Amino acid sequence: MHVAHPIRAYAAVTAAYWAFMLTDGALRMLVLLQFNALGFSPVQLAWLFLLYEVAGIITNLYAGFLAARFGLAATLYAGLGLQIAALLALTQLDPGWSIAASVVFVMAVQGVSGVAKDLAKMSSKSAVKLLAPEGGLFRWVAVLTGSKNAVKGAGFFLGAALLALAGFAASLWVMAGVLAVILLAVALFLPPGLPAKDKSATFAGWRSSDPRVNRLSLARMFLFGARDVWFVVGIPVYFHAVLSDGTDEGRRTAFFIVGGFMALWIIGYGAVQALAPRILREGDTTAKAIRWAGFLVPIPLALALAAWLAGGPQDWLTVTLIAGLLLFGFVFAVNSSVHSYLILAFGQADRITRDVGFYYMSNAAGRLLGTLLSGVSYQLGGVVLCLAVAGAMAALAWLATLRLRA
Repeated sequence: MHVAHPIRAYAAVTAAYWAFMLTDGALRMLVLLQFNALGFSPVQLAWLFLLYEVAGIITNLYAGFLAARFGLAATLYAGLGLQIAALLALTQLDPGWSIAASVVFVMAVQGVSGVAKDLAKMSSKSAVKLLAPEGGLFRWVAVLTGSKNAVKGAGFFLGAALLALAGFAASLWVMAGVLAVILLAVALFLPPGLPAKDKSATFAGWRSSDPRVNRLSLARMFLFGARDVWFVVGIPVYFHAVLSDGTDEGRRTAFFIVGGFMALWIIGYGAVQALAPRILREGDTTAKAIRWAGFLVPIPLALALAAWLAGGPQDWLTVTLIAGLLLFGFVFAVNSSVHSYLILAFGQADRITRDVGFYYMSNAAGRLLGTLLSGVSYQLGGVVLCLAVAGAMAALAWLATLRLRA
C-alpha cells in the first residue's frame, strides 16, 4: 500500500496523538485531585475512572473493525472529536450536585473519553505499522510511544497546575480549545494514503489466530494492572495526604508536588521507551521480553515491605517510595516498549488493526483491573497492600510472558 509522503503522514499522526495525550494526562489529574479535595474516598475515586477503562475494552474490541470499515483517518478524527466533547461536557458539572450524581456524571463523561483515547491510540499505532520503513519498525514505534508518554507526563503536571491556578472549569475550556485547533490542523494537513474505508469489512476474527498475539495480550493486561494498582489512586492519594497540611495553601502546594511527581514518572517512562531499542540492542527480542518481565516483579514487593516496616508516613519512606517507583518506571517502560514492538511484529499486515485492537483491549482490561484494585486495596490496606498487589500482578505478567516461548 502506497502512502503519499510517509514522513509527513507519520508527523501528522504523531502530532495528533501528542495533543490528545496531553489533554488525557491533564484530565486525569484534574479529576483525581479535584474530587480528592472534595472528600471522595479512594473507592469513589476509583469509580470515577472505571467506565473510562470499560469503554476502552469495548472500543478496542470493535476498533479494528471500525478502522477497516471507515478508514484509519476517520477513527483518528473521531477520537479527537470525542475528547473535545468530553472536556466540554465536564464544564457542566454542578458543585451543588450530590456525590452520587457527580460520580455518575463524571463516570459517563470519562467513558466517552475512554472511547476517544483508544480510537486515537489504535489509529496511531496501526498507522506506524503501515508507514515504517523496512527494518525500522522498532525504532519508529519506540519514538511514537516514548514521545507520547513524555507528552502525557507533561499533561499530568499541566492538569495539576491548571487546577491550582485557573480552577476546574476554566482548565477544561482551555484544553478543549487547543485540541479543536489541533483537530482542524490534522484534518487539513494529513496526506492521503492511509487505509480508506472498506464497505465489505465485517466484525469477525477479532481474536488472533496467532497464539503469540493472544499470550502477549494476556501479559499486557497484567503488566498494566501492576502499574495502575498503585498509580491511579493509591500513590497520588498517599502523597497528597502526606504533603498537605489541610490549608488551602497546603492543598495547592500538594497539587503541584503530586502532579510534578506523576509528570516526572510519565516523562521518564516515555524517555526510556524511546531509548528501548538502544537499551536492548540486537538479539532475541522475545527472550529479552521474558527477562525484563522478571526484573519488574521484586520492585513493588520490596517497596511494600519497606512501607510495612515503616508502620506509617516517614521521611525516609517517602524518599524510598519515590526512588523505587522511578526504578519501577524504568523497568516497566522497557517492558511496555518491547510489547509495543512485538504486537506489530507478530501482527499480520492484512489484519493489523484487529490485532492491535485486541491487544489494546487487553491493555484496557489491565487498567480496569488495576484501577478497581487501586481504590479497594488502598482503602483496605493503605499503600502497603497497593504495592503488594502490584507485585502479584507483575508476577502474573512475567508468567504470561514466559508462554511466548511455548
